[in-house]
Amino acid sequence: MIPQFFIQRPVFAWVVAIAIALAGLIALPSVPVARFPSVAPPSVTITATYPGATPQTMNDGVVELIERELSGAKRLLYFESSTDTSGRATITATFQPGTNPELALVDVQNRLKLIEPRLPQTVRQYGLAVEVANSGFLLLVGLNSPDGRYDGASLGDYLARNVVNELKRIPGVGRVQSFSAEKAMRVWVDPAKLIAYDLAMADVTGAIAAQNIQIAPGTLGAEPAVAGQRVLVPLTASGQLTSPQEFEQIVLKANTNGGTVTLGDVARVEIGQQNYMMSTRENGRAGASAAVQLAPGANAVQVSDAVRARMAEIGRAMPGGMEWTVPFDTAPFVRVSIEKVLHTLLEAMVLVFLVMYLFLQNMRYTLVPAVVAPIALLGTIAVMSLSGYSLNVLTMFGMVLAIGIIVDDAIVVVENVERIMAEEELSPFEATKKAMSEITGAVIGITLVLVSVFIPMAFASGSVGVIYRQFAMSMAISILISAILALSLTPALCATVLKPISGHAQKPRFFAAFDRLFERMTHGYGGWVARIIRRGGRAMVALAWWWRCWALPSGAYPRPLCPRRIRAII
Repeated sequence: MIPQFFIQRPVFAWVVAIAIALAGLIALPSVPVARFPSVAPPSVTITATYPGATPQTMNDGVVELIERELSGAKRLLYFESSTDTSGRATITATFQPGTNPELALVDVQNRLKLIEPRLPQTVRQYGLAVEVANSGFLLLVGLNSPDGRYDGASLGDYLARNVVNELKRIPGVGRVQSFSAEKAMRVWVDPAKLIAYDLAMADVTGAIAAQNIQIAPGTLGAEPAVAGQRVLVPLTASGQLTSPQEFEQIVLKANTNGGTVTLGDVARVEIGQQNYMMSTRENGRAGASAAVQLAPGANAVQVSDAVRARMAEIGRAMPGGMEWTVPFDTAPFVRVSIEKVLHTLLEAMVLVFLVMYLFLQNMRYTLVPAVVAPIALLGTIAVMSLSGYSLNVLTMFGMVLAIGIIVDDAIVVVENVERIMAEEELSPFEATKKAMSEITGAVIGITLVLVSVFIPMAFASGSVGVIYRQFAMSMAISILISAILALSLTPALCATVLKPISGHAQKPRFFAAFDRLFERMTHGYGGWVARIIRRGGRAMVALAWWWRCWALPSGAYPRPLCPRRIRAII
């Protein structure tokens, strides 16, 4: 039998228990921490940019093509699309619960490669952004200028160029969504002047594209070169324009008499925001902000701390008159929720220890079940990490409820060993061997019954199943591990830690009084049970009367008289 094997080899039992505890300690830092389990199914977001396109153009030339290809994705539930007047389209594909988000992301990317050649050239140049992240924002990062030195466009440009990319590189960050626009060269064309100079918008866009390009002029003196060539000079050319004044000098039309029409003649050129779809204000001042979303399975608390630490590093390099803030952060709520549950967990363990000491009245007997509880909880954390579960309010609540069940098996073993030592005056080793031969089947049966109560909850479907699956599994796993320890570590501890019972030592006054009180309560309860058993018919009548008086809603019966009548009937 398994208990006899571990009784003969207590060191091996300790090795098994230490391995379970180490597995939990190693897995603890990597287990995701969240307030609640992730109920929303995984989703992949595709973003396409086509500047200047109308929503109808985006839908016909971009969104429709992507939607056709997405329809064949594996485990796809549905997708939704949206376009705006700035030439931006967003397609969110939602997959069935339980789908691996990384595999779904790869599947979507492979399907986009098939239709990418059919997309407009401008869309291909900007690229399709494919991201996977949890729904909902973890926190918001904001930039503002307390002294008003920087306007919203400058703050948004600094955020886009120096902050967003840094935040994307933080482990656990799934997506960084900016609510501000970076700076861009804005050309405000006057339609009346275009008509006056006999020009069209195609002439303007064509001239800007032709005269604002990045070129590679090459090298002077490179091979093949003439004999005696000793100088190699790389050539540079300023093809891209950098200021509004240079853009104003772009030639739109050249007449035969030497006259020219420049961009400055028909438009106002200035440096402004890339788009004006969104704006941010913080404490009444213009600002810039970006939202951070978690990657699937990431630790909310760790990611929040990492974002704040990285922003502190970036803040030291910010120009004067600019500061960063975190106006919104959900991590403190997660941290407080988990801390409260941890406090409850510790309080429950202390109460369980005190109750065990009150009834066992021996520190050695009490330490044996007390050692089992933390090892079982650490083993539960290790299994949760392998299963991809997170430490949240529900899983922690399950472990809190499981504490009382965890120590039950160990208490049964200890009490049976103590009884045999007291009645038969055997040594702890022999008493443990005999006790385990009597209760091994009972321990296994109790464990299977308790596990069978919680396991069906793990197979519920839909959002309800997602909510209660982690709770049920944390309970079932902790109960199974406690049973394993009750058959291995607990008998090994009883055989080596307990001392033989010699004579009847006088108990302290408190424990003696408690035993007398508990014995009277036990005899009183036993007397009532025996009386009910002897008068089974009257007991059923009393139960029916109680149901009539208390359980059924009726005001016609004097409820204070019901207990008296019940006692009289019995």
